[in-house]
Amino acid sequence: MKNFTTVLKIAPAFLLASSMMHAQTQDSTTKEKKIEEVVLIGYGKQKKEDLTGSITSVSSKDFNGGATSPAQLIQGKTPGVQITTNSGAPGAGSSIRIRGIGTLNGSQAPLIVIDGVPQDFNGISGASDPLSLINPNDIETFDILKDASSTAIYGNRASNGVILITTKKGTTGKFKINFSTLASVSTKMGNVDVLGADEFRAFVNQYATDPYKAKLGNSDTNWQDLIYQQAWGTDNNLSLSGGVKNLPYRLSVGYNEQNGIVKTNSFRRTSVGLNLSPKYFDNHLSFNVNAKGTFTDNQFPAGGVIGSATYFDPTQPVYSGNSNYGGYYEWLLNGGLNVNANANPLGQLEGTRDVSSVWRFLGNIQADYKFHFLPDLHFNINAGYDYSKGNGATRVSELYKSGFANGGSFREYSQEKKNKLLETYFNYVKNITAINTNVDLTAGYSYQSFENSVPFAPTFTGKNAPTIGSDFASKQVLLSFFGRGIFTFNNKYIISASIRRDGSSKFFNGTKDNVWGDFIGVSGAWKINEENFLKDSGISTLKLRAGWGQTGNQEIGGNYPAFAAYGISQGGAQYQFGNQYYFMYRPQIYNPLLTWETTETTNLGLDFGFANNRIFGSVDVFDKKVKDLLGNVPIAAGDLSNFNNLNVGDMRVKGIEASLTVVPVKTENTRWEVSANITHYNSEVTKLINGANDTYNVQIGAISGGVGNTIQAHAVGYQPYSFYVYQQVYDASGKPLEGVYVDRNNDGQISASDKYYSHSTQPDAILGFNTKFTHKNFDIGFSARAVLGNYVYNNASSNSSLQSASTNEYLQNVYSTAGQYQFATPQLFSDIYIEDASFFRLDNINAGYNFKGIFNSKGNLRVYALLQNVFVITKYSGIDPEIFGNIDNGYYQMPKVYSLGFNFQF
Repeated sequence: MKNFTTVLKIAPAFLLASSMMHAQTQDSTTKEKKIEEVVLIGYGKQKKEDLTGSITSVSSKDFNGGATSPAQLIQGKTPGVQITTNSGAPGAGSSIRIRGIGTLNGSQAPLIVIDGVPQDFNGISGASDPLSLINPNDIETFDILKDASSTAIYGNRASNGVILITTKKGTTGKFKINFSTLASVSTKMGNVDVLGADEFRAFVNQYATDPYKAKLGNSDTNWQDLIYQQAWGTDNNLSLSGGVKNLPYRLSVGYNEQNGIVKTNSFRRTSVGLNLSPKYFDNHLSFNVNAKGTFTDNQFPAGGVIGSATYFDPTQPVYSGNSNYGGYYEWLLNGGLNVNANANPLGQLEGTRDVSSVWRFLGNIQADYKFHFLPDLHFNINAGYDYSKGNGATRVSELYKSGFANGGSFREYSQEKKNKLLETYFNYVKNITAINTNVDLTAGYSYQSFENSVPFAPTFTGKNAPTIGSDFASKQVLLSFFGRGIFTFNNKYIISASIRRDGSSKFFNGTKDNVWGDFIGVSGAWKINEENFLKDSGISTLKLRAGWGQTGNQEIGGNYPAFAAYGISQGGAQYQFGNQYYFMYRPQIYNPLLTWETTETTNLGLDFGFANNRIFGSVDVFDKKVKDLLGNVPIAAGDLSNFNNLNVGDMRVKGIEASLTVVPVKTENTRWEVSANITHYNSEVTKLINGANDTYNVQIGAISGGVGNTIQAHAVGYQPYSFYVYQQVYDASGKPLEGVYVDRNNDGQISASDKYYSHSTQPDAILGFNTKFTHKNFDIGFSARAVLGNYVYNNASSNSSLQSASTNEYLQNVYSTAGQYQFATPQLFSDIYIEDASFFRLDNINAGYNFKGIFNSKGNLRVYALLQNVFVITKYSGIDPEIFGNIDNGYYQMPKVYSLGFNFQF
């Protein structure tokens, strides 16, 4: 395996593509149609034309190219699904939101099921994103279940939607080899808008006192340019597929290496995948065996280095001219380090080594038996195991400022997770010709356990005793019973109903009162185009859908948050007895009344298609009511009834989403397809704790500047994650007045009660655009997105003021607005820093040519070029308007990526 990885790693740097590109060049439109017709619905599949719920399917032929994480494959491809990249660092992954914000403190991520194995919602130490541990080139389809009538079959973890990921499988037939290799170079989008050296000198000379003017240097150093680099990457994949008698197989091996645009940052992933799908006894018994193994190596840059490069004085040199602090220039005070000043960013990078290694195995065996005496009845059993282990170490050298005060530091950490699954179900499908009715019945049982082990990781320093703590271990168990019935009458009218009963150890409180929850979904569809009066109308598809359902959310912190238990105290809370210190047991946070967060969703949809589906799309309107929101809300001192794990309130989300695809050109040699989608939704908190109005809020959204400051809040009657700020007052010329805000409650003074709930992280509209043009062997396409009504808190701007040039015994660079606003001290809570960050982003442009008949009549060679993150149009003054959480305080920007390569198949 090691030798094979080496071969992949040294593949020619100018080669590109991925195995999914082959699907884009398939000449068999029949095969593509079959893929599109069948959609996974959870514990079964259904024809797309017969779906009653809001389900979208995206297959490999539609994926975005150049993805390093699975979520990037479908970014902008489907309405109602917002995917925001968490960071520009390789392997950082993305956050997925289906139909907006559906909870407060509980997990907002959808349930992801990979080849029938539901995942947990938490990552693993050493990996920024658990999904980055899956090779995107092994994925065949995403089936996205959005409304509760579709997701209720997954019960307590389905409130935020469900994504079913299916990986590629082998097919019977001739042996096939596919090899792809991609070479890329990544560059930064730009720099934070701080002052250049000459501008900063003018700023200090204008606003600072003489002692601070004397601190100015003579250099012209662009610290941001120094920490960034052009980053090379390569992605190589080899797959072998075919079939031996009754044994279709697919074996894949991949190696991905990406260097970050910030120096000392890298991501390397080696993956192996195997799929076997044999059938026996005249196809009555079939197996589907999936095994995927992944190993990743990561190196992370020093924490806070982007902020240091933003604010470090540009008039100072990189090096000090002596050997202290690694030879880098640092701010000194009274002959020693000024510990409050920003560290030299290059010294931070040089003095920090933060690395990790993560192993993951995900496998399952699924057997389906079609009874010989009753072929309409199937029995399915699925056994899965998901194992991951992460190890890492962070070393900060004592030779550099970042580690000098403590004599350096070292911390080694690890985590081990085990996810075990056993599911069985019966499925009965019968077409009753006498009444022209098709019946599809499913009933099953599921057991899943999640084990997590985190040994305590002490921090060792050269001058202090090691930190003290305790190990952590947890086990969560989920038992479920589920059933579903789908009835299709006369191929026109379809009714579907499902129920799931879940029992979760998270809600065990010593009794069984809140352990079990029931989740129901009902939906129906009318295929209007099948009616006789539309037979010759030219309407290809016209289907009306309606659904209602209930789903749950159990994702709240704590091992057993409903059970009264004791845990070992933290290292700083030991009891001294004589000369010895002892750990004490203390009560853990719990709430014996804790129960499910429940989401009730109503959905109404219309699917349409005209001119033999040359024009097709869908429209959905939905209304989500969320009850018993899970949250951690502060409780008054002395209230020991349930500490702070609560079902804190209710929320409501209303929205509309639509998609449209047009095929303007469709001939034997040429095809042009254009797609667009749009989503609008509105979330509102309708209840927090009992009796609370908008004067009570839960403050969140940490910002830089001061200690413990936040900029967002949840409050009744407002959108969640609203910015909670003062309304700025301006003079007649439009200049903001420092510390002067609108007295919104008219009490004659400015206090915290004058803050108001400004814009939130919720946009007004999310749009996606995609097009692809093919002519014979040539193709070109692009993907773009737009977000309207997107607002971001510019923390880099709010943390800059005239104070930066006149306090703290050192100089600190400032955002360009500091001289414009002329605030003497930071005004962190002014709404002047809530900026309109609406944007249009051209995500990627791709073009390729397929050379056929290479080496033999069956060989194909595809040459492909790709540009990612091509440009962004926005009014936002920061580098990138698309920031997860909408607080810009040192964001690792998305890189521009230029790629070229080959995909070879024979």
